[in-house]
Amino acid sequence: MNSTQQQAPEDHHDQEVSVVVSGCPQDDARTVFDVLRAAFTTDRSSTDIPHEIADKRPTAWTATVDVSEARTVSGPVTLSAPVTAEVQGGYQAVDRLRQGLADAFAVRVVGAVSGDQEEEVRLRLDNK
Repeated sequence: MNSTQQQAPEDHHDQEVSVVVSGCPQDDARTVFDVLRAAFTTDRSSTDIPHEIADKRPTAWTATVDVSEARTVSGPVTLSAPVTAEVQGGYQAVDRLRQGLADAFAVRVVGAVSGDQEEEVRLRLDNK
C-alpha cells in the first residue's frame, strides 16, 4: 500500500448487532430493550413497546443495535426471570454489546456459533 492511500474506515455494518429476545414476559423484553436503548443506538423507539400476540406460537422481539458509541447504563435493573437473548454480529460488536448489557444485568454466554467474520451468541441475562 502506498503512503498516500488510507485504510477504508470501518464499515458501519460491522458495528451493528441483531438482537432477538423470546420466551419471556413482555415486561422483561421491554426492560432488555430499554437497557439496550440506554446503552446504544437502536432501531426501536421508546414508544415501540413489546407486546404479546394472541397466538399459540412464541413471540420474538427483535432490534438492531449500533454499538459504535456506547453509553454507561446507570445500574442494575430487575427482571422477573432470566431472559435469553440471541445476538448476531461481528466479534468486536457482539463483545461491546455484551459489555454494555453487563452494566445492568448479570450476563452469561450459554452458547456460541462462530463464523469467519461474525458470530451468533446466546446470552442469559439475569438480575445482578
